[in-house]
Amino acid sequence: MEKLEVRNVSLAFGDHQVLRNVSLHLHEGELVCLLGVSGGGKTTLFNVISGLLRPDEGQVFLDGEEVTGQPGHVSYMLQKDLLLPYRTIQDNVALPLMLRGMSKKEARAQAVALFPQFGLEGTEKKWPGQLSGGMRQRAALLRTYLFSHNVALLDEPFSALDTLTKRSVHQWYLKVMDEIRLSTLFITHDIDEAILLSDRIYLLMDGSIGEEIVVQEPRPRHVDFNLTQEFLAYKRRIMAALHAQG
Repeated sequence: MEKLEVRNVSLAFGDHQVLRNVSLHLHEGELVCLLGVSGGGKTTLFNVISGLLRPDEGQVFLDGEEVTGQPGHVSYMLQKDLLLPYRTIQDNVALPLMLRGMSKKEARAQAVALFPQFGLEGTEKKWPGQLSGGMRQRAALLRTYLFSHNVALLDEPFSALDTLTKRSVHQWYLKVMDEIRLSTLFITHDIDEAILLSDRIYLLMDGSIGEEIVVQEPRPRHVDFNLTQEFLAYKRRIMAALHAQG
């Protein structure tokens, strides 16, 4: 059974058809990418999956149960970390637990227990402005995980990071994701990033799935995979498909 399934979803805003009969799935422990040009419907699809928008047609299933139009079942992290500057890191991370009614003391304890695993040990009492971009993203990802332990939707989560930091955070995220059996669906405009991270890549073109690409290389990819002929073959295939759309 799929962890997440999107089945024949369509959505229009007035006369503008944003999504057209979109179907995709995510297995437990998978990292799957939505790749496409800007304005292709990726973020709108995430809003449907997260329950923030109800589609005109189609359904969303989580662990086989329909959750169409029902928010609160999956975690959703936007491009910006959105950490609250007036809260410490521990209170930022614990926020989803407190919103569920957990006491501040208990929420802090549960959140802080995961700080070492997420590479955040020692940052509990710091403010967001005191952390590097990479550390802020780690805190935001932990907060996202605490919202829902099963499925994470990440909308360009690494785009604001410089190249070296991004590579480090990539390696860290794949390690943590495997340890906690998190299933991830993420949006990116970066073709290299999609190939380096994903088990599968969906090309979302003009509101519909144009192609599904399975990356055969096991995760994590070896350090110079992006210099191989296999990597370049994936990149050429994706670029040709996107170019054909344009």
